[in-house]
Amino acid sequence: MAVSTESPPSCPVAGRRFGRSLLFVFLAGLALRAAFLQLEPPTFPVGDERTYLTWGTQYLPSGRVGFSPFRMHLIFHPPLYPYFIAGLQTLPGGLAVVQWVQVLLSALLVPAVGRVGARAFGERTGLVAAGITAAFPELVWFAPHFWSETVMLFLLWWSFERVLNADATGRTLPALLGGMLLGLTALTRETVLYFAPLAALWLAWRPSRPGGRLRAAAFLAAAVLTVAPWTLRNWIVFRTFIPVSTSAGLNLWQGNVAQTREEVYDEYFSVDGRIDQYRYATHKGIEAIVARQPWWIFEKFVAEMPHFWGDSQTLYGEHAPAFTWAAAAIVVLPYLVALGLFAVGLALTPIDRRRGLFAGFLAYYVLLHVVAYGFPRYRLPILPAVFLFAAAGWVGARDGTLRPDLGRRVLAIALAGGLVLALVPGYRENVEHPAFHSARDEPPPLSGAARDP
Repeated sequence: MAVSTESPPSCPVAGRRFGRSLLFVFLAGLALRAAFLQLEPPTFPVGDERTYLTWGTQYLPSGRVGFSPFRMHLIFHPPLYPYFIAGLQTLPGGLAVVQWVQVLLSALLVPAVGRVGARAFGERTGLVAAGITAAFPELVWFAPHFWSETVMLFLLWWSFERVLNADATGRTLPALLGGMLLGLTALTRETVLYFAPLAALWLAWRPSRPGGRLRAAAFLAAAVLTVAPWTLRNWIVFRTFIPVSTSAGLNLWQGNVAQTREEVYDEYFSVDGRIDQYRYATHKGIEAIVARQPWWIFEKFVAEMPHFWGDSQTLYGEHAPAFTWAAAAIVVLPYLVALGLFAVGLALTPIDRRRGLFAGFLAYYVLLHVVAYGFPRYRLPILPAVFLFAAAGWVGARDGTLRPDLGRRVLAIALAGGLVLALVPGYRENVEHPAFHSARDEPPPLSGAARDP
């Protein structure tokens, strides 16, 4: 069993040296993201980017809707990010304002991860994890692009920071703030909503200070009350209880059937009405799961993990193959190093109550996407947890404090081997793309694809 030589994680995160170092790492991360925003080669919106931009620039600010949640039919996607775009793009500068605010929020993820790491693993591990967060290419790339994950990451990990603060100090206000932030996270991506009861149980179970049950209740109440106005709006507009959005039904369906994505979508949109579509998709998804028993969960794990942990293609118009290979290396190599250290850290680092919160969140989020379906972008919310365990592995290895027994060593090898098996299919498919072998023409910009509200 490894013995940590760092300062106790339960001590307040207030050391001047730690604070100065974390500020420096934050500023470096901010500068890197700002430079990327200015220097990135031209891109065009794809996938959900087009949907978010259409909602944020056309539907919500239109004269007919006027930002009113009752004069539109937004239900498939959560509301916060479309409103985020719509509100900021009305300011002088338009969408550039949205991008700069996202750059700031992405950089503010750095101190959140650093503070969480300091409380759960020790200050050195917190700083290493913050450094990885500041420089990690995938997070830098997403910062100026119109995906909801950048806002989600900021809200989620500051929620975790407040939860740890509440537990360490015994105060209720941080628990309330943590619950509110988690509620806002759920209004950005609904997947975290159902982790709220688990986080509340963690606050109540063997708390660091007396009053854990009160803090747990405050946290859960704040999360529910933050989401409740949108749930009430859904009831008023659709006369159906929908906590946030209806996308889960379609995701469950398309992740558990042999039909192609296009076939599922065609059948989905052949059903009249958004709520009937949701109910139909949910029924079809559950029906497919039942039909695939008893091996369903094992088949899904094998099928989805390569998609979840695999590589995201980042392609930039007409460039020489050397450029494409260089861009891929910048993204892929740090990711592989982080995953290797993550396997070591998760297997060889002692898991106490605080660290267990993040190991549990990792398990929850991975299982969620095994049940539905995996996609590289969907792993972004757990990357800071990956960085925390990777940093713990790095610090422990440098200090010589990782002295694993045979069982832990086998676990580390199994984790690393499983990640390699998950990565190989995606990388093999990606390098077959023509961009790695010959220059190509840049595709034209795509118009908005959101459905009429």
